[in-house]
Amino acid sequence: MTVMTFEPSKPRVSLSDSARTFLTQKIKIKHAVGLCFSVKKSGCNGFKYVLDFIDNPSTEEHLVIINDDELKLYVTQEALPYVNGTEIDCVTEGLNKVIKFINPNSSAECGCGESFSV
Repeated sequence: MTVMTFEPSKPRVSLSDSARTFLTQKIKIKHAVGLCFSVKKSGCNGFKYVLDFIDNPSTEEHLVIINDDELKLYVTQEALPYVNGTEIDCVTEGLNKVIKFINPNSSAECGCGESFSV
């Protein structure tokens, strides 16, 4: 069961079941506390999604979005305006599993899916 640590009126990010399973396995392999979801200026459309393993989340910089026994997902305060409402998914493409971001705030994405604009 997922314990949400934000109020319904606050920004949020969700995970598909396949993304939850995939990312939980990756966190266990890395022995990390959780994942940090952020954005950085990059690419042909302005911003790039970033998912990093995190060991020492900052209460000033990171907002806890998902906090349960298996998975902790943090979002940086700076990224919130860009990722509010985003669903993180994991899909199989050929032999690879790929993380996809379904972002309702995105007005354009590059052809390879690496960058977006709002």
